[in-house]
Amino acid sequence: MASRNQNKPPHNHSNKKIGAEEFATNRRLSIDVEAEKMERQGVSGRARAPLSTVVNNAEGTDSNTVEFTKEDIEALLIEKMKKGNPYDNKKKMDQMVDLIKRLKLCVRWCVDENDKLHSEVESAVKKCCDTEMEMKNKTEELNDTISDMRKTISSLEEISVKQKLEKSVAIDDNMKLQQCNSSLQSDLKSANEAYSRLEMEKSIIVESLNATRDLNKELQDRLKSLKDSQNEATKHKEMLANELACLREELKKITEDRDRIQGQLNAVILEREKYIKFKYETYSKLDKLAVKTEALEETCSSQKEKITILEQKLRSEREKLEMADLSALETRAMFEEQKRIIRELRDQLADKEFQIVEGEKLRKKLHNTVLELKGNIRVFCRVRPLLQEDRSEKDMVVSYPTSMEMLGRGIEVVQNGQKHLFTFDKVFNHGASQQEVFTEISQLVQSALDGYKVCIFAYGQTGSGKTYTMMGRPDAPDLKGMIPLSLEQIFQASQSLKDQGWNFKMQASVLEIYNETIKDLLLSNRSSGFDQTRAENSVHGKQYTIRHDKNGNTHVLDLTIVDVCSADEISSLLQKAAQIRSMGRTQMNEQSSRSHFVVTLRICGINENTEQQVQGVLNLIDLAGSERLSRSGATGDRLKETQAINQSLSSLSNVIFALAKKEEHVPFRDSKLTHLLQPCLEGDSKTLMFVNISPDQSSIDESLCSLRFAARVNAVKLGFHGVRPRHLHGA
Repeated sequence: MASRNQNKPPHNHSNKKIGAEEFATNRRLSIDVEAEKMERQGVSGRARAPLSTVVNNAEGTDSNTVEFTKEDIEALLIEKMKKGNPYDNKKKMDQMVDLIKRLKLCVRWCVDENDKLHSEVESAVKKCCDTEMEMKNKTEELNDTISDMRKTISSLEEISVKQKLEKSVAIDDNMKLQQCNSSLQSDLKSANEAYSRLEMEKSIIVESLNATRDLNKELQDRLKSLKDSQNEATKHKEMLANELACLREELKKITEDRDRIQGQLNAVILEREKYIKFKYETYSKLDKLAVKTEALEETCSSQKEKITILEQKLRSEREKLEMADLSALETRAMFEEQKRIIRELRDQLADKEFQIVEGEKLRKKLHNTVLELKGNIRVFCRVRPLLQEDRSEKDMVVSYPTSMEMLGRGIEVVQNGQKHLFTFDKVFNHGASQQEVFTEISQLVQSALDGYKVCIFAYGQTGSGKTYTMMGRPDAPDLKGMIPLSLEQIFQASQSLKDQGWNFKMQASVLEIYNETIKDLLLSNRSSGFDQTRAENSVHGKQYTIRHDKNGNTHVLDLTIVDVCSADEISSLLQKAAQIRSMGRTQMNEQSSRSHFVVTLRICGINENTEQQVQGVLNLIDLAGSERLSRSGATGDRLKETQAINQSLSSLSNVIFALAKKEEHVPFRDSKLTHLLQPCLEGDSKTLMFVNISPDQSSIDESLCSLRFAARVNAVKLGFHGVRPRHLHGA
């Protein structure tokens, strides 16, 4: 914003006769009056309540006005990272992002405040110039009036000589003249009262001069303290906060003084109109009051004395204007200092943003290293609580070792008096909550957003709690399963990365494998009926063929893929798909999953700042439960379903055994399930299996089978086959 020289008067073509020096002096007088009125408001009003700290999700707050105090800015600039887990890079990144948000908000606020202060000071200076021009015009009008009155006096003297000669004629008019004289005396008294009011206003101006001198002294002291504080960075910050608050209060006072001056100007204008009216009335009366020349001469002499006094006061006001001009220069110097500090803050902000980008790269690298050290295929064991019908069991068949080595990782199962000990990456007892379980897998879910293929699936017998672990209870928000919690984390993390320039596109698909047939659960014209599901797939004639490309990505031909933008949107899709999923009643479970339920989220991210790209896939699978025909009592369609489920799970076991033995041929194509999971069980994929078991005595055989299978899976160590996560950088 351009600013004119404060030492030069504004160019006015209508007042060319006024000298440049006198015009500048009058403008300084006006500014001095403004500064004095600012001081009269009191420095004590400059303090204000501190601003509350900006909360973490500020991204929706640009429309609200936020103010900072010096304590806010100082605390923000010297704020340090909170101590915590040194390996919790995500938390550190969140703290750094929050700090950058607040720094941006602080800088934006400082810039806006600076612009507002600069524009308001310019407006105040312009207003003062207009005021001083009006004062000059009024002074010229008074001078013209005095000149006219002097001419009138000369003419009256001549008339007086003539009146003396015509005195005999004027005797008859003597009485009338005396009455006019009384009226003139009354008018003269009114004029004296008006001049008394003017003298009172001038006394107020004198008081303003004294206050302005005090303000000038205070501003000089402040400038000295500003120069002294340049040696220490912390004093720079404190000075910035103090001066901003002071300028805000001073501008507020300028606004109030401007309104008050406007009111005074309006009053002066009204009084001027009265004076003009009085002047014309006086002219008409002077024509009739020739014999009262002596009284008029006395009045003129008193007017001359008052004019002399006014001229003296005018000179003093010009001196005050010069002092106010010095104050304006000091204020401009403070503005320049604030601009320099803002530039420093912007440089610090740029450095912090660069550190965040570098920190995010390091976090991804360390996060991937930690997951690789933990093993590509991890196994978590979860034991469901005893059901109401199991409460009659006298002895628990499941226990948990308490040694330091096995605590939280070991599980012991008793069968016919013989103990079987198993060790996994994590063991959750029957009292573990959904949130505790999700905390352990949250880092693995984050890998999908970093550009990796991630697979999480639940394995176990019918009624062991797989569907509860993966889906939870839709009617209870606190009991959400791993699938909805994982999807919510993905969307929340993607939103937090927007501040770093990341934009993500999500695509979701949901299918089930029922009797070795892939069924699309997101068809727009599907109903909730199971028979209708099979009829639709038959009518459409879609084969849903599985294809793997050279990059290790899996595609199911003709499968519905939906673009999703929020966790609520994909949650709605999950609820519809869960209602369509094949369910049935068996002797082992009132509502048994009769198909493998697969949720796939494809993630594509682009960083607009660094042109970096990532492509990740998150597969969340709820497998159908294995069961023995002797216990399930399945017949008819249920028998066919049980055979298909056991066959696909048997194929999964064969694949795991082949991988554990490092055989050249792995039978992935023996079932639709293993064919679909092929990229997740080999290459650079990150896979986690939940093995769910029942703690009751009647399920001991199935629980041991599940635990033995999980132990084999836990022993598989996948290698890299050249397929790395897709991190593409621009040239």
